[in-house]
Amino acid sequence: MHYHDFMEPISASVSVIQLNKSTQEKLNTQISIMKKILALVAVVGLITTSCRKIEEDVTVIGGDGGKDSTVENTVLEGKISSDRTLKANYVYKIRGFVYVTGGATLTIEPGTTIQGEKGSSTRGALVITRGSKIVADGTKDKPITFTSDQSSPKRGDWGGLVILGNASTNASYNNQAGVGSVEGGVNTVEGLGLYGGTNDDDNSGILRYVRVEYAGYAYLPDNELNGITLAGVGRGTTVDYVEVFKANDDAIECFGGTVNLKHTVFISTLDDDFDTDNGWRGNVQWGIVMRDSAIADISKSESFESDNDANGSALTPQTAGVYSNITVIGPRATAANVGNSLYLAAAQIRRNSSISIFNSVIMGYPTGILIDAKNGTPTDNNIKANTLLVQNTTIAGCAKPLDYAVSSTAPTGWAAADVTNWFNTAAYSNSILNTNDEVKLAAPFNYTTPDFTPQTGSPLLTGASFTNAKVSGSFFTAVSYKGAVGASGDDASWWKDWTLLDLSK
Repeated sequence: MHYHDFMEPISASVSVIQLNKSTQEKLNTQISIMKKILALVAVVGLITTSCRKIEEDVTVIGGDGGKDSTVENTVLEGKISSDRTLKANYVYKIRGFVYVTGGATLTIEPGTTIQGEKGSSTRGALVITRGSKIVADGTKDKPITFTSDQSSPKRGDWGGLVILGNASTNASYNNQAGVGSVEGGVNTVEGLGLYGGTNDDDNSGILRYVRVEYAGYAYLPDNELNGITLAGVGRGTTVDYVEVFKANDDAIECFGGTVNLKHTVFISTLDDDFDTDNGWRGNVQWGIVMRDSAIADISKSESFESDNDANGSALTPQTAGVYSNITVIGPRATAANVGNSLYLAAAQIRRNSSISIFNSVIMGYPTGILIDAKNGTPTDNNIKANTLLVQNTTIAGCAKPLDYAVSSTAPTGWAAADVTNWFNTAAYSNSILNTNDEVKLAAPFNYTTPDFTPQTGSPLLTGASFTNAKVSGSFFTAVSYKGAVGASGDDASWWKDWTLLDLSK
C-alpha cells in the first residue's frame, strides 16, 4: 500500500462529516502511528542500501590496480611492472611467483596483511627483481605481515620474500662472474631470478616492522626458498625490525651483497637462522634467535652457517660479515634436554668464510662454535690472518663449547684444542659457562611467552666492547651489554609487541 492511497480516503471522510471529539482523537492517533511506520520503513531502506554499497567497495576483485580507491585487485600474480601501493584496508594474496620488475616500486602501507597462497602445485612467493624496490615501512603499532593463506597455517605454506640486487658477489652464472641465479626455481628465461652487479650501495627499498610467517620450501634438495632471501642486495637497503616466524628452511639467507640488518627476531626456524654465502659483507646488530627443541632440518641445523661459496674457494669478494649483540637460544634448556638429533652447532663457520661475532651470547646447543675446515681453503687460515674474530662473547650450556673439523685435502695441523686456545685468548674477553642458568635471562626457554631480558647479576649486563675496527664504524651503536637485549628502556623492549613469539601458533 502506498502512503497516498492510504491517506486520500481518510481525508475525504473528514471533509463531509463532523466527527465527535472521541472519534477525532482516535483517528489522529492512527494517522500519527502510520506516519511513524512509514518513516521507519524509509530509514531502513536507506541503511540497507548504504550497507550494500560498503560491502561492494571492499570485496570487488579484479579492479583497476588501485587507481580507484573503491576498487582494488587483491590477488597478486604474474608481474608488477609499474608502481603499486598495497593498502592496509585489504588482505592481499600472492598467487605463484609474483615478480616486481622494470624498476617498479611496490609500496606497502603500515598494517597491511599479505598472504602467500598454498597452491596445489606451486607456492606463492614475492620476488623483487634487480633495479626494482619494495617499500614495506611498517610501525611498531602497525607491522606489515606476510603470512599463510591457510586457516591452520604451517611452516612451508608459501615461498617467502626474495629480494635481488646489484651489489657485488663471488657467484657466477653461465660463465658470467659476479652474477648468480637465486635458488628456489625463481629464475626465468628473462633472467628475473638473477642477482649481482657492481653497486655495493644499491638500494632495493625498505623492510621495517615486517613479519614473515610460515614461509620457505624446498624446490629441490639444496635448492630452497627461505623466509627471506637477500641476493646481491646493497647497503642502501634498509632491513630493520624484521621477524621471521617458523621458516621452513633458513630464516634469512644472504647470497653476496652488502646488506645490513638491525633488530631481527627469528623464531622456530627449521634449518639455519643467519645463512651467508657468495661474498656477503654486511653488518648485523641486535638479533634474537629462539629454536624449537623438536624442530631441525635433515641437512643439520645451526643458527649461523657461513660459506665463502659452495666450494670453499678463495674467490672474492670473500664472505666476511660482522655480527654484534646477538642472543642465540638453542634447543637445549639443560644438558639433559637433548632435543632433535639433527642440531649441529650454534655457529658453523666453514668453506673459507671469514665472518666475525662480537658482544653476543650462545646458549643451549650441542656445540657452540664449530670451525669447519673440511672443504676448500681451510677456514682457520682466516683466524690466523686475524680476519675471523670472536670477541666479548659468551657460550653457555653447550655440551661441547668449541670444536674443529680438520681439512680433508689441506690439513693445517690445527685441532679442537687450538680453537679453544684461540677463543680463550685473554685479550678477546670471551667466556664459557657450564649452564644456561648462569646467564640469568628472564625466561629464554619458555615456548609460549619467552623473555630474553638479563636479570640482576647477569654476566651479559656489562663487558661489551666496540673498540675493534670491525665494530667501530658508523653502523654499530656502542652499548655496554652483550646479547640482543639490555636491562631497561628501548634496549629491553625493542623486540616486544610487534613480534609473534608463541611456538604453539
